[in-house]
Amino acid sequence: MGDRDTAFAEYFVARSDAMRGTAYLLCGDWHRAEDLVQTAFTKLYLVWNRVSRHEVLDAYVRQILVRAFLDERRRGWWRRERVGGDDAERPAPPDAPENRLLMLQALAAVPPRQRAVLVLRYWEDQSVEETAALLGCSPGTVKSQASRGLDTLRGLLSPTYSGSEKGRR
Repeated sequence: MGDRDTAFAEYFVARSDAMRGTAYLLCGDWHRAEDLVQTAFTKLYLVWNRVSRHEVLDAYVRQILVRAFLDERRRGWWRRERVGGDDAERPAPPDAPENRLLMLQALAAVPPRQRAVLVLRYWEDQSVEETAALLGCSPGTVKSQASRGLDTLRGLLSPTYSGSEKGRR
């Protein structure tokens, strides 16, 4: 294995798990997350010799990952089936493991662009400017997408959390 391949393999081993977690938050499915990470690292490998600033690789791979996710969603070949119905179950306490699943389900219901903003801003802890650069939009767009995405999450989660908060008072 040459120096190029060794350096790439070391980077992949060090960062693939973190990128897989980000991809999972974007798409809500571990298998699709694995596919997105594979796509991102394949694209990175193709340009590995031309990447001159290795200190910004995480941001570059994250950008490839988010764009691959958004492109996949635009193609429309994949559709999520949503099972409807209201559960009459008592809400779980806010710190219960069930609430993590509810949060992931609610995140999956947020439109892809807003979900990408939420994941980058609040999971990856990127600034507004960094998120805007990754998505190729203005900081104002990032702020409005984050606001709309958070409103959507609150709307989806409010019956769960408001019921559990009432029970704790």
